[in-house]
Amino acid sequence: MEKHLHIISFDVPYPANYGGVIDVFYKLKALHAQGIRIHLHCYEYGRAEARSLESICEKVYYYKRNMSKQLLFNTLPFVVVTRSSEKLIENLLRDKHTILFEGLHSCFHLSDERLSERIKIVRTHNIEHDYYKNLEKVEKSFFRKTYFRMEAKKLERFEKVLSKATYIAAISKADKDHLSERYQNVHHITAFHPNDGVKISGGRGEFCLYHGNLEVGENNEAALFLVNNVFSKIKIPFVIAGRKPSQELKVAAEKHSHIQIKANINTLEIDELIRNAQINILPTFQATGIKLKLLAALFNGRHCMVNSPMVINTGLEKLCIIHDEAEEIVKELPELFKKHFDMNEKQRREKVLGQCFSNEANVKKLMELF
Repeated sequence: MEKHLHIISFDVPYPANYGGVIDVFYKLKALHAQGIRIHLHCYEYGRAEARSLESICEKVYYYKRNMSKQLLFNTLPFVVVTRSSEKLIENLLRDKHTILFEGLHSCFHLSDERLSERIKIVRTHNIEHDYYKNLEKVEKSFFRKTYFRMEAKKLERFEKVLSKATYIAAISKADKDHLSERYQNVHHITAFHPNDGVKISGGRGEFCLYHGNLEVGENNEAALFLVNNVFSKIKIPFVIAGRKPSQELKVAAEKHSHIQIKANINTLEIDELIRNAQINILPTFQATGIKLKLLAALFNGRHCMVNSPMVINTGLEKLCIIHDEAEEIVKELPELFKKHFDMNEKQRREKVLGQCFSNEANVKKLMELF
């Protein structure tokens, strides 16, 4: 018997080059490998239609996201109201298959009465209103700061729509615990990712690496913290890699000859940097969801240094070196920079990551819901 699934994605999930779409794309691949016939619905706003998706999906539909500024004044969150389509509803009503909504962003139609008899699963990527509150804190632009504040309030109100979901698939244990206080049938299904095994190079690397989408406020804040409070204090080669670094970050880094920014490089180049680095250093000041860059560093990199918000309640704490204060990081980095990676540690990573972050195990948990 054929098994079909509708998936509504907030963006075109290919290329899989940033957090949210990485989870979506590798979920598609894992479902396809299990024989699921996927009907993918994508909101399109800047990323081109992707022919590559057709090889793993039964059919791919595209809908233009309505980016009208007037929708900023709607009572619904801008990220939600701009993702609505009557054509999408028409396509969903052609059958009675289960529907998977990717993120709260894609849930405009979750409460539509015409879908009341359907099995509806919502994949949550964050506690969205907390995420937007944190984006407001690190934002410099007055307009964007105001936008994030208003959007956080709207998202907190809109979140109640999750009561219309048959199941909620939370990406982290912390998110699952939070949502379980408010809604029924919440399950923990951790992030899907591109790593099919722990592949760590032996020997030593020649630099320390921080990577992330530098256009995102929280990543820009983390990179600035490292430059101003850590990297500037130690004469070790440091690389910061990611999309669209801010002018503030570029100016701060330019003051130090041993700090290099690699801007707008592709995913393969990022992966190579992760493998070649002696230390992947990944602080965050926003403990939401689970950071896919942390998984990339643990599957492929040598030493991994983080702060508590990066790993709290992830099950990955024992695989990382954890420091919360800049002084502690500055003290330990030079010693760690000289230390060869212990390949016994690789075996420990294989055990923990294999148990908790296997795409194959993950997809079976998801399939049990429908």
